[in-house]
Amino acid sequence: MVQSRPRGYAALRKGRISLPGHYYLITTVTHRREPRFLDFSAACLVSREIAKPNTTNLATTLASVLMPDHLHWLIQLDSKSLATVVARMKGRTARLINRLNQQSGPVWQPGFHDRALRGDEDVVKVARYIIANPLRAGLSRSVGEYPFWDAVWLSEN
Repeated sequence: MVQSRPRGYAALRKGRISLPGHYYLITTVTHRREPRFLDFSAACLVSREIAKPNTTNLATTLASVLMPDHLHWLIQLDSKSLATVVARMKGRTARLINRLNQQSGPVWQPGFHDRALRGDEDVVKVARYIIANPLRAGLSRSVGEYPFWDAVWLSEN
């Protein structure tokens, strides 16, 4: 008998574990993949929220890049589950974006993709990879030209 695979959101959750102190790369997309972050004000709002120190009091943001219809977010988990951290970020940013646009409704799709970094992976190398996303997508010719990325290593020098 062939075992069926979980589909959609259930497949994303299968096997997910949340370990305090570990590094995770989170990818989440906007509702219906609408390019909400072509709106400069909305993109600034989300970028500021995820760049705040201990943005959710549950994880530390190490690097992020906000694309027109999705977010790549490298975090170090503090105390709660990944699902809690992402839900809080999505809830807070959705409320702020809806207030900004004087509207209501979903901003983010349910669920998210996560990848736990292995102990031997270079966190800075992973951060560089996600920050280069706008270059690979043709949104800019250089990293410095794209406004919606950040990394903690910028402020450590």
